[in-house]
Amino acid sequence: MTSQPIYRHGSQQRTGVLLINLGTPDAPTAAALRPYLNEFLSNPRVIELPKLLWWPILHGFILPFRPKQSAEKYAKIWMPEGSPLKVHTERQTALLREALQLRLSDPPVVDYAMNIGNPSISTVITRMQAQGCERILILPLFPQYAASSTAAAMDGVFAALKQIRNQPAIRTIKQYHDDPGYIAALAQNIRDYWDIHGRPEKLIISFHGTPRASLDKGDPYHCACQKTGRLLAEALALESHEYAVCFQSRFGKAKWLTPYTATTLTELGSEQTRRVDVVCPGFVADCLETLEEIAMEVKDLFINAGGKEFHYIPCLNERNDWIQALAEITCQNLQGWLDKQTSEEACLLSRKRALEMGAKE
Repeated sequence: MTSQPIYRHGSQQRTGVLLINLGTPDAPTAAALRPYLNEFLSNPRVIELPKLLWWPILHGFILPFRPKQSAEKYAKIWMPEGSPLKVHTERQTALLREALQLRLSDPPVVDYAMNIGNPSISTVITRMQAQGCERILILPLFPQYAASSTAAAMDGVFAALKQIRNQPAIRTIKQYHDDPGYIAALAQNIRDYWDIHGRPEKLIISFHGTPRASLDKGDPYHCACQKTGRLLAEALALESHEYAVCFQSRFGKAKWLTPYTATTLTELGSEQTRRVDVVCPGFVADCLETLEEIAMEVKDLFINAGGKEFHYIPCLNERNDWIQALAEITCQNLQGWLDKQTSEEACLLSRKRALEMGAKE
């Protein structure tokens, strides 16, 4: 169990907000990708196979080869400041902190962690406790709940708490796939893009895929994605033939949620579709799956199959309307907590009383 500072009476009790994203390697190299992929693909929430079956495949066939292949993909999208996912998550965290400072007289501590890689959930929770956080709101940056993403992040939180003697109070946000502010920001992001680049024949709304078996076992992710897609299409006043909800990032040979984004774009290309646009609402920050898989790989499939024009519409990233929506989601879930934050004067009074009653310095 992690050692902690001695509890002191009269310490200022603060509220924290912890954003959690999936994670990213520290560098676009095979050496950095190997431990990252090992941790990610060893998570039973991500790969729901018995260890006796999965581990020989992972260590014998995947980890010896995939790190180099993945590193080459990351190298194509790596930013001067680092991994796009980490860069955008850091910026979103800073902007949310600023938005809450403008909204609230006593704003919370706002930080972020990665479920895989750095900064780790355990490290950040420890840092937030050192800043006086007695209450922490966990806000996964996955609008649509899935066991492989949101639940895996929650597992990371509770695993960290197991090592803490004086645990903070915890609240969790499950999902916000139909939040009005989130949907409005998605729709305006697309409108802004179309105002500059014109409109496509078809809009592809692509979400990260999950195995079909997860839906059969009760995972609500597919339904959440469909609802986001429907609400987004309604906000854009699209007819049914003008858009399609698809699923990307298939891994392995098992059946995943369909229709597959790659297959759909290949078919549209073979039909010599004049133009398609692809947007990925399940990602609030651009990353490997959007910048390389969609904007490069899937684009090539569409063009090579006979398609004419392909556009990838960037994620919400640092858009102000998205940050304001995130701030609203945060404030809704902090109700009843912020008024419990103690002032410096109240802390000094509490400490004085404790010392009078024999408490140690």
